[in-house]
Amino acid sequence: MLQQTRVGAVLEHYRRFLRRFPTVQKLAAARESSILAAWSGLGYYRRARMMHAAAKVIVKEQAGRFPASAEQLSALPGIGRYTAAAIASIAFDEPTAVVDGNVKRVLRRLVADNLSDELLWETAQELLTQARPGDFNQAMMELGATICLPRQPRCSVCPVYEQCDSRGSLPKPKTLGRQNKRMIHYALDCHNGSVFLVRRPKDASLMPGMWELPEIPGANGVSPWLTLRHSITVTDYQVAVSQVSASDQSDGKWISKGRLARLPLTGLARKILRAAKLI
Repeated sequence: MLQQTRVGAVLEHYRRFLRRFPTVQKLAAARESSILAAWSGLGYYRRARMMHAAAKVIVKEQAGRFPASAEQLSALPGIGRYTAAAIASIAFDEPTAVVDGNVKRVLRRLVADNLSDELLWETAQELLTQARPGDFNQAMMELGATICLPRQPRCSVCPVYEQCDSRGSLPKPKTLGRQNKRMIHYALDCHNGSVFLVRRPKDASLMPGMWELPEIPGANGVSPWLTLRHSITVTDYQVAVSQVSASDQSDGKWISKGRLARLPLTGLARKILRAAKLI
């Protein structure tokens, strides 16, 4: 959950998720739609699908025993080099270093060199304490997240200031491309305690199988009931929501208000339905 999502946004999702899926067996046996519903609001839904697939592998092929080494963890669906190293070191004390965005920044400042990714992994492994690898890795990530900040590093309180060759300077990162902007219109159609929603195709490239409000061509002269901004990857959306009928769309379905919170909703749909006090 913490990959590509802020800690503040994760905490309550994490607690609810563990209450609903307390074991790897429960997670493996759950329907994908239930997992996506619990994940809704965190974005990057491929992470949830891969975690579900990994749970099935652990239960079916490994008798429910979670792999304890980075090499074994890397063989599971959706687990890359960083995640495998983090789990192996923190949960199982394997002496393997982690390199995330925060650690990269710390290491590059320490040696005053814009090291390549592979050299960063090698340097992190050389610095790693063998006795307490999990604590060391977490300390490195925390150092980058709270002190060795991207724009205004807090060098005066840094515990490794004396060992740092750059003392806060860092080569300028590559400039990100400009955000695309797009205006989209949605219909909020409520009737007899139900809301009309549509489901994204299962082969959609973005958020397949998720439920959302029906998109409409435009406001058609009707003043929007709600306007908001919403960003997905490199696109910044200006969203207009109108309270108009949309039930003529053949791929839609009426969903009772009581079921809405349990559906795998897109983050934008959840944001709109919360604004409407429907969930």
